[in-house]
Amino acid sequence: MDSVTSTDDRQARPGRLRVPPLFGAALLMAMSAAGPGFITQTASFTVLYGASFACAVVVSMIIDVAVQLNVWRILGISGQRAQDIASKVFPGAGQVLTVFVVLGAVVFNIGNIAGTGLGLHNLLGIDPRIGAAISGILTIAIFLVRSVLTAVDRVMVVLGFVKIALIIALVVATAPPVGQAAVGTVDPKGLPFLPILTLIGGTVGGFITYSGAHRLIDAGITGVANLKRINRGAWTGILVACVLRIVLFLGFFGVVATGATLANKNDAAGSAFLSAFGTVGLHLFGLVFWAAGMTSVIGNSYTTATFLQSYVKPVRTHFNRAVIVLIGLATIVFIAAGQTPQSMLVFAGAINGLVLPIGLAIILWVALRRRDLIAGYRYPKVLLGVGIAAWLFTAYAAVESLTSLGSIFS
Repeated sequence: MDSVTSTDDRQARPGRLRVPPLFGAALLMAMSAAGPGFITQTASFTVLYGASFACAVVVSMIIDVAVQLNVWRILGISGQRAQDIASKVFPGAGQVLTVFVVLGAVVFNIGNIAGTGLGLHNLLGIDPRIGAAISGILTIAIFLVRSVLTAVDRVMVVLGFVKIALIIALVVATAPPVGQAAVGTVDPKGLPFLPILTLIGGTVGGFITYSGAHRLIDAGITGVANLKRINRGAWTGILVACVLRIVLFLGFFGVVATGATLANKNDAAGSAFLSAFGTVGLHLFGLVFWAAGMTSVIGNSYTTATFLQSYVKPVRTHFNRAVIVLIGLATIVFIAAGQTPQSMLVFAGAINGLVLPIGLAIILWVALRRRDLIAGYRYPKVLLGVGIAAWLFTAYAAVESLTSLGSIFS
C-alpha cells in the first residue's frame, strides 16, 4: 500500500533535521497559507488601500484564530477528516465540501506552480515555464522518498525559514510607519469587503482550513487525551501564519509610505523588493516567491489528496502517487498555458472565501448538536461562540462580495 500514513517514519538519522509531527502539522498549515496568492493579494491591496489594508490583515488573523481553533479541535478529537465527519452530519455534505475544496485547490495549485516559475525567473533569469517544470520535478521528488511526511516537514521548515527571514529583511529595510498602520487598523478609509474576503479566502479558506488538522490526523495525534497537544499545534500554526501576515504587510506598506510608485496588481510585490533593495531585490523577491510557491504546492497537493481519498479508491491505496499526479497536472497546465495567472490567484482566494462558511458551519454543528462524533466531549461555550461569530462574518462578507468578483479582473 502506498498510503501516506505508512510513510511517516520518525526515526530520523543522527545529524538529520528532525521535526516533531505536531510542529510539522502546524507549519504545513501556516506555510500553505502564505503562498504566492497571499503575497500577491497583500502587495496589490496594500498599493490600493495603504494603511487601511491593515484592518483586513487584522480581521483575517482574528478569523484565522476562530476557524483554526475550532477545526483542529473538532477534527482532532474525532480523528476524522473534514469530509468524513461532514458526511455523518448531513448526507452528501462530505461530497459537496470535497468538490468545492478540490476545485479551489486545483486553481490555486496552478497558480502556485506559476509562482515557483516566476520565482526562479526573477532569481535566475530563466523562462518561467522552465522554472515551473524544475519546481514541479523537485516537488514530485519529495513524494518519491520513503519517509514522505518526514521529508515534507523538513522542506517546510527550511523554506519557511527562508521566507520569513527575507520578509523580515524587507521590513527592516523599509522601516514602515507602524503608527499609521495602527490607525488604519481601527479607522480604515475606503476599504470594501472584497479585499477582506479575498485575504481570508487566500490565507484561511479552501484547503488551507483543513491542511494542518488533516496532517495531525495522519500523525495519529487524535482523541480527547491529546487535546492539549492538538490545541498547542493549532496555536503554533496560527502564530506563525499571523507573523507572516504582519511582517509582509508592513514590508510592503513601508515601501508605499515612502511615496514610491509600485506596479499595481501583477508586479506590486516584485517592485516593492526592487524599491527596497535595488536590483538585488528582484533576486530576493524571486527566492521568496519560489519558496512560497513550493510550500503551497506541497500543502495544497497533500491536502487535496486527503479529501479525494475518501471517494476515490486509487487515491486511498496509492496516496503518494495521487499527490504526484496532482502536482504533475498543475505543472503541465501552466506550461501549456504559458501565462502567469496572477489574477486567478486573487480570484481563487475570493472563491475559497465563499466556501469557508460552508465547512465552518458543519464543524460548528458538530460542536453544537453532534457530541457523539467527538466522544461526548463538552465543547467550550466561549470557543463555540467565537466560531459562530466568525461564521456570521464570513457568511455576510461572502454574500456582500458575490457581486464584486468581476472587479478582480478589471
